[in-house]
Amino acid sequence: MRIYLIGFMGCGKSSFGRRLAKKLEYPFVDLDEEIEQRAGKSIDEIFKMEGEATFRKMEQEVLLDTIIHKKAVIATGGGTPCFEDNMDFMNAEGVTVYLRMSTLSITHRLENAKKVRPLVHGRKGEELHEFINKTLAHREAFYLQSHCLIKGETVKPDQVIALVFG
Repeated sequence: MRIYLIGFMGCGKSSFGRRLAKKLEYPFVDLDEEIEQRAGKSIDEIFKMEGEATFRKMEQEVLLDTIIHKKAVIATGGGTPCFEDNMDFMNAEGVTVYLRMSTLSITHRLENAKKVRPLVHGRKGEELHEFINKTLAHREAFYLQSHCLIKGETVKPDQVIALVFG
């Protein structure tokens, strides 16, 4: 079974996905890492040099390629469900799990992140908080189409396993 982890940037899809994959003994796929590997440059460089539209096209190609995995935990990018028919694809080809976090938690994580994300580059404090509020309000319509919703701040692999395999 493919398990697609979705949610806003900084909600822990990659770090949690690795733990969940290990517990399930499934391969782990991080879409952002796959994109960087294929492009030979960072997500930030892709955004700066080629633009978001090119990035989203690459993202969809990598997402569609996850079909080769019969079983996998797949960490998507925060915007992945919101473009093209990506959410429909993930819901049809696996189980989608929305790691839902409060705007305050996301703001805190992004302000303290080691890696700067292209969409929040240069934003801090209230400006960052407002950006997250606005962007999350748009994206949540897609995120809420997921099969499972779980609180991201306290998520544990066993909770997701119970929801998915219940």
